[in-house]
Amino acid sequence: MNRYAWFLIAAMLLVGSNVGIGKSIVAFVPVPLFATLRFVIALAVLWPLLRVSKMKRVKRDEWFNLFLQALFGTFGFTLLMLSGVARTSAVAAGVITSTIPAVVALFAWLFLGERPTGRAIVSIAFAVAGIVVINLSQVGAHAPARPVAASLAGNLMVLGAVCCESLYVILSRRLTQTLAPIDICAYTHLFGFLLMLPLGANTLAHFDYTSVPSHTWVLVVWYGLSASIFSFWLWMKGIRHVHGSLAGVFSAVLPIAAAAYGIVFLDERPTFAHGIALACVMAGIALASVGTKRTPPVAS
Repeated sequence: MNRYAWFLIAAMLLVGSNVGIGKSIVAFVPVPLFATLRFVIALAVLWPLLRVSKMKRVKRDEWFNLFLQALFGTFGFTLLMLSGVARTSAVAAGVITSTIPAVVALFAWLFLGERPTGRAIVSIAFAVAGIVVINLSQVGAHAPARPVAASLAGNLMVLGAVCCESLYVILSRRLTQTLAPIDICAYTHLFGFLLMLPLGANTLAHFDYTSVPSHTWVLVVWYGLSASIFSFWLWMKGIRHVHGSLAGVFSAVLPIAAAAYGIVFLDERPTFAHGIALACVMAGIALASVGTKRTPPVAS
């Protein structure tokens, strides 16, 4: 395994651990406030890329595409993911999030007419099976750690985040031919901030910041940098030097990282159903990755 493969592993470790970190943060910080701060932190780093002279060269149809990417991939994904992990476990959220490659294949079939291969269809079926097992385990739980309705709602919100991120991937295919990936990252985060600000403005002005432990603010800063900058850079750096047939396999690291964080820091205990769901999703990822030429970018 070459050193660039470790870049992909590191990117997936960050994305997976962010599922649990987000759950730790929303226990103290309201979702609209946290989501807004995530964009503020990202833009503080990406701001030098938002030069007016450079932005004038972006075409009108590209701006529309960037807005749609921001609507789904930054605004929608962030809001649904953070709201979801507040209601369900990090382990369940990690398993559901790892179905992104399968959902991308499904959406490419539905919206772009890209007929999936037999392997892709089986991969989608495995992903669906994993999600069904996760939700049935909540319904059948005898002593759930949280209300069943809340867990199911959380799972559905995380699934909604997966759909948003998958739409982002579909939309990004055309833009990456004309714009640099880091510029796309900067522009979509600017739009994401503008979309999120109306939801978070009231909380920003009236929230009691002293009620939040200092270590939680450290996690907020880390999440903003990790989700928007570090994981993105690591994935783009690695994907240029690793064959596409292998890159998709590294998605398997995501649910493992999310589960590890939940077990170590949130005192979660994965169940047998979680294991079955994880096995389904991992089998689908491995099957779809063999013999493929491309892989979608990391979640933003």
